[in-house]
Amino acid sequence: MGRGKIEIKRIENTTNRQVTFCKRRNGLLKKAYELSILCDAEIALIVFSSRGRLYEYSNNNIRNTIERYKKACSDSTGSTSITEINAQYYQQESAKLRQQIQMLQNSNRHFMGDALSNLTVKELKQLENKLERGMTRIRSKKEEMLIAEIEYLQKKEIELENENVYLRTKISEVERLHQANMVSVPEMNAIQALASRNFFSQNIIEGGGATFPQQNKKILHLG
Repeated sequence: MGRGKIEIKRIENTTNRQVTFCKRRNGLLKKAYELSILCDAEIALIVFSSRGRLYEYSNNNIRNTIERYKKACSDSTGSTSITEINAQYYQQESAKLRQQIQMLQNSNRHFMGDALSNLTVKELKQLENKLERGMTRIRSKKEEMLIAEIEYLQKKEIELENENVYLRTKISEVERLHQANMVSVPEMNAIQALASRNFFSQNIIEGGGATFPQQNKKILHLG
């Protein structure tokens, strides 16, 4: 028949308790020895009997094993402390960032003219001053852009005026050549029509490549 289960509780009979202690102590020491051999584990086993007697087993120097145990516990405690400190720090930083975001959102609503009922007269005055300073900077920037645009238009106007002077000079030269019978009447009319519509450009004229067919097969070089 198989061995029955034993209820795990304190054995009241002193003799039976001592016998059980000896048997299980020896089994525990045997298991510790086998574990150290089979698994190459560092083991330190300490047992005190109810009478105060010490029983121990170690496959290494037991004091070194105990010191190793203390160091491992100390490192674990320190690591936990550092983790807790880091968690608290990040929680505080997260709370600060959420507060800053809330302040920026409120400030943006105030600039838009919303949620003003909770502001004091002093805070409203400060908000008004900020808006006035912002409007001053906006107007200044707008004036700078308008001045730059006006200067650009004036520059283009001067360029167009110079081009018109250049075209009038060329037209006068063509008329002079026409009077000298070097340009036919149709060619003269075509030149004047192009000039009136600003089809002449300085690049084309200065390139010297513009030619006009003549009835007498002559080539007119402008510029």
